[in-house]
Amino acid sequence: MALIDISGVCKSFGSGSDRRDVLTDASLSIERGEFVSIVGMMGCGKSTFLKIVAGLIAPDDGRVDINGIQVCGVQPNAAIVFQNYSLLPWFSALENVRLAVGAAFPDWTKDRHREQASRHLEAVGLGKALHRRPGQLSGGMRQRVAIARAFATEPEILFLDEPFGALDALTRESLQQELARLSSAVERPVTTLMITNSVEEALLLSDRVVPMTKGTHPLGHPVRVELRRPRTASELVHDDHAAHVRAHVVSSLTRDLKPATKQQVA
Repeated sequence: MALIDISGVCKSFGSGSDRRDVLTDASLSIERGEFVSIVGMMGCGKSTFLKIVAGLIAPDDGRVDINGIQVCGVQPNAAIVFQNYSLLPWFSALENVRLAVGAAFPDWTKDRHREQASRHLEAVGLGKALHRRPGQLSGGMRQRVAIARAFATEPEILFLDEPFGALDALTRESLQQELARLSSAVERPVTTLMITNSVEEALLLSDRVVPMTKGTHPLGHPVRVELRRPRTASELVHDDHAAHVRAHVVSSLTRDLKPATKQQVA
């Protein structure tokens, strides 16, 4: 049985003439330990889909099951990394992570909370910035704090909402490699669902890539990325299998678009 099973999820916002259907009959299954990326253009509903799966908002119809139990609210065994970091500006990097650790492990001592937070911040290269506040950190460093916070809670499931979308290319590539390293270094597998508008990012990190478009049945046929890890962006450029996956995803995303409105997916 899949760890995460999403069946017939629908969601709309507004009412009457202002009603906007965002998702219609979205279904997907994710196996334990898989890294699955959903790739889609802006406005296709992928952020809404992630929030429903993560339990942040409820679907209008359909259901999400995790470990065979219907999702009703945020899961205690899951962590979420957003594009906008979501850090408390008046706390240091260490305190931002320590607060999450304290919530995940309330029976631990405060010293153990701090040790766990420090260790994970050091793992993402922020050992010398433990006591800096978010305003004293670059965008890439803030996102490293967010990633450290997620892994410090030792989640079974990780949800990623375009975590690198606001970063420059060099910082994005560095953090992608950090994420791949952390995912493979943990003692137990972390099941990961990431949304992105970058096919290359999905190729770099994923076991399966799922194209997403607007309309009924928005999730296309998943394609498996059968490439050994670790992967690098330069290797993917010349790899035949990567080219096949890339072509499948781009074709799925653009199939229903008129030629005059086709957009390039990075």
